[in-house]
Amino acid sequence: MGYTALYRKFRPTKFSEIVGQEHIKRTLKNQLLSDRVGHAYLFNGGRGTGKTTTAKILARAVNCLNPKDGEPCNECEICKGALDGSLTDIIEMDAASNNSVEDVRSIREAVNFLPTKAKYRVYIIDEVHMLSTGAFNALLKTLEEPPEHVKFILATTEPQKLPATILSRCQRFDFKRISDEDIIKDLEYVCQESDIKITKGALKLIAVLAEGGMRDALSILERCNQEESDEIDEDKVKDLIGIPKTVYIHNIVEQIVKQEVENTLNTLQEIIDDGKDSNQLVWEMIKYVKDILLYKSTEKTEMYNKEEIEKIKNISEKVSKQELIDLICNLSEIENNMKLSTQKLILLQTGLIKLCNKESVKKEDNPSNCDRENTQNSDLERRVTKIENFLRAGNFAKAKNSETKNSEQEGNVQLEKKSNITHKPKYQGKTQDYWPKLVEDFKANGKMLMYINLAGTVARETDDMTLEIEFPNGMSKVAKDFLARPDTKQNLRETIHLACGKEMQIKFVDDNLKRKEQANEFEKFMEESQLPFHVI
Repeated sequence: MGYTALYRKFRPTKFSEIVGQEHIKRTLKNQLLSDRVGHAYLFNGGRGTGKTTTAKILARAVNCLNPKDGEPCNECEICKGALDGSLTDIIEMDAASNNSVEDVRSIREAVNFLPTKAKYRVYIIDEVHMLSTGAFNALLKTLEEPPEHVKFILATTEPQKLPATILSRCQRFDFKRISDEDIIKDLEYVCQESDIKITKGALKLIAVLAEGGMRDALSILERCNQEESDEIDEDKVKDLIGIPKTVYIHNIVEQIVKQEVENTLNTLQEIIDDGKDSNQLVWEMIKYVKDILLYKSTEKTEMYNKEEIEKIKNISEKVSKQELIDLICNLSEIENNMKLSTQKLILLQTGLIKLCNKESVKKEDNPSNCDRENTQNSDLERRVTKIENFLRAGNFAKAKNSETKNSEQEGNVQLEKKSNITHKPKYQGKTQDYWPKLVEDFKANGKMLMYINLAGTVARETDDMTLEIEFPNGMSKVAKDFLARPDTKQNLRETIHLACGKEMQIKFVDDNLKRKEQANEFEKFMEESQLPFHVI
């Protein structure tokens, strides 16, 4: 028999074996015990947190002939068939490679047939967010009212890409990141069963590198287990993963803080000569500076021994919190620039030279890059805020009665929001009919930024839950940045909700981009058709 990867060899076969996710295991077992299993589930969470594993266990549990306390027995004919893949009533589908309308239509046709052996036909659709728009629409009716013998389990890492109509038809379970303590405990069990020798420090480092994913942790452990006779320690993990040693990271950060340009470049060359990746180096530097900031704020940190914590303490005493924040911003900018360049080392060298200059590190002498990026928007907002204040002052001076009336209306609106009472729409008809009035309301209420960025736009309801706002002249960078802010989106949604009386999802459409796409499609059509077109 061939070699089996650790994450497959130690894949849980019962709810009790799943690492973490106690809230989900408890709820699903209670539903199984009370025979109240839903027809459609959505499992959402980061990679390696147990979504597909839980889906497989649930599929076996609902069909198991001898369930025990909500767990599949894994011994009956149904369970064994599901485990070895011979049971045709549990269908796993990868939506990343089967995302067309035809793939979903085949499911719609197959659900009408009864299961061959099991009680239920269970469809597990992984990476469901990769389905096309047409595929989602084809799945809607089947997902809402499937036959009694059919269950759907959808799994995704990006639920925000799913239509609201799909989300509303499923019971949603959010898988949390697995804690480092739970990962370490499971790794210890795997090492014991596989006769792998490893230090406590290496286990902790692997848990941190896994970033809450059990599968990633097992993959890292497997990569480090090259020679069975050798014990896995922290240095071996870092060498195999490509992480520079902590002493290198400490030295280069300390030299930047001390403004030692020559020593910084020499340390950088040592790290590069050691075969370490430059992008990984910058990521480790950002993480190390973050840990220094964390220690300076709370005197707590992780994955460091006493000697390393003492070094972190020494650096934290030499810099302020603001300087550490600025350093993180500058390093992040270097990292972003390196991703877009073929000359990564040159960008890194010049970036570190700049950081070793006090004027670029001290915020009071030169604002940080994070601040400079938003200078234009901030200046515009300050100017518009003055206009808003002026308009508000003028409105208040007009008449005391109008002030009282407006305050009463605002109070009623706030009361409606807090109590979630369905209110009477401000306008009648489709949103596109009264959209110009709605934009003018922003100006009348002194919300000049909103009015300036939405003036000249056209609204269109694509369905009962979605409103498209088109920009005929295209969206400027200032408009994109302003409308992308969470507080702006929330304000706009609330205003539209009060106007039409229902919640709407908002989608911005840049007509300039649309026209470019149409032009590209036309050019492609001309090339493929090979006809003598003459554009006048």
